[in-house]
Amino acid sequence: MAITIKSNREIELMREAGRLLALVHEEMGQFIRPGVSTKEIDELGEKVIRSFGCEPNFLNYNGFPASVCVSVNDEVVHGIPNKNRILQEGDIVSLDAGLIYKGYHSDAARTYGVGQISPEAQKLIDETRNSFFEGIKMAKPGNRLFDISNAIDAYISQFGYGIVRDLVGHGIGTRLHEDPQIPNFRQLRRGPKIQAGMTFAIEPMINMGRADVEWLDDDWTVVAEDGLPSAHYENTILITDGEPEILTLI
Repeated sequence: MAITIKSNREIELMREAGRLLALVHEEMGQFIRPGVSTKEIDELGEKVIRSFGCEPNFLNYNGFPASVCVSVNDEVVHGIPNKNRILQEGDIVSLDAGLIYKGYHSDAARTYGVGQISPEAQKLIDETRNSFFEGIKMAKPGNRLFDISNAIDAYISQFGYGIVRDLVGHGIGTRLHEDPQIPNFRQLRRGPKIQAGMTFAIEPMINMGRADVEWLDDDWTVVAEDGLPSAHYENTILITDGEPEILTLI
């Protein structure tokens, strides 16, 4: 496992990649409402990314046909935008997007309610987000990588939710997916030591019901096997000498 340590110059480029992606998410989040198609969200995301002089890093990545993954209700991740998929009142929708700025990647995801949603769905969204922040409390030098995983698991398990095991967080830099893999569930090993200059994409994917998932026939869309809703929250973070820096929040 070769975890890259970013130079000061690289960190500045990743900061800007993260800042711009946060703005993309802000635009997309404000666009969410009943009657909008998932394709329209993708088109908006790509337009904003390109307006910054950046490239969408998801587009054509291993053949993915869009710039934004738009996953609705029981879709966990990698939902393919479609002009005929219209958001309805009460849905929840996860938007996962990334961009390339001067050769450096950023990656972030958010889950939104569409109009009025159930208290149960809102709690799932909120606790998925909270689990990210519990995890990154451990993202500092002196700790080990899987301390992050264990903290996410310890927090989310109290709610009886299913932590998706088939998909994990990852390193990020000049490539969208770098070493290491970062599970959101408890590990028996502690993993490598965390060092300043490492950059990670931490991304809890949490199901309201069981953890089991399956892939649809499009070979991309991952859904909760039991058909219950799923939430996703992700940021690109930088390990510093102290507290971690979240690069994709403004």
